[in-house]
Amino acid sequence: MVSSASAPARTQLFTPVPYLVDGARRWGCLDPIAPDGYTRARLDPAVGAAIAAAYMAAPVRDPRAGAAYAAFRRETIRQYAYLVGRAEFGGLGVTVRIMDTDPYADAAAMIDDLVHRELKVFATAATDNPHPVLSNAENDMFRAVHDAFGHASIGRGFDGHGEEAAWLKHRSMYSPLAGRALATETRGQNCAMIFHYRGQRFAEQKAALLPRAFSDPRAVRLDRSAQRSDRSSPP
Repeated sequence: MVSSASAPARTQLFTPVPYLVDGARRWGCLDPIAPDGYTRARLDPAVGAAIAAAYMAAPVRDPRAGAAYAAFRRETIRQYAYLVGRAEFGGLGVTVRIMDTDPYADAAAMIDDLVHRELKVFATAATDNPHPVLSNAENDMFRAVHDAFGHASIGRGFDGHGEEAAWLKHRSMYSPLAGRALATETRGQNCAMIFHYRGQRFAEQKAALLPRAFSDPRAVRLDRSAQRSDRSSPP
């Protein structure tokens, strides 16, 4: 969990998991930036604070978000089936286990599991933060596909900058309509935790839409001076 009111100056970089890189490509995602750009994605503090304010001001359940969340649900379920499906039938063969406690101390441990085609997910049912429109199972499915396709496929951790990069990558696997909901689920919640709650708690889950500018991948800041020298490897 991020413990600062602003995005961290440094960010964790890992080796992307090859079969997930290829799996995202086979899904047909169109990357909005060059592949190495994901290592340079940074969360701008001013933008992050504005996203947090918009998220906190949004209703818990906005009827106007219904179509976006319906698309998001359908597309997430399809991605999950692809993630866990047997390789001989075109799936990626990842075994997902739903856990009653937070299974990972850091992103390195999660990425190491995914290298071996395993993934543990902290159960929504074990938290006091249910989703207003997704079932617990559907919310757990999203956590799984986001960890795999958002984080592990580009080698980014759970710090503020890593979450920004993971949103940017995962956005390329959703339709524009479902992408509006994805922005709330990722950018909105993460920025609320970092900039509103100062990293001390997770934001209440909501089913609402942020302003369109906050779901536009073209607005992400890329650090031109970032080097691969701060890459670390999973244990």
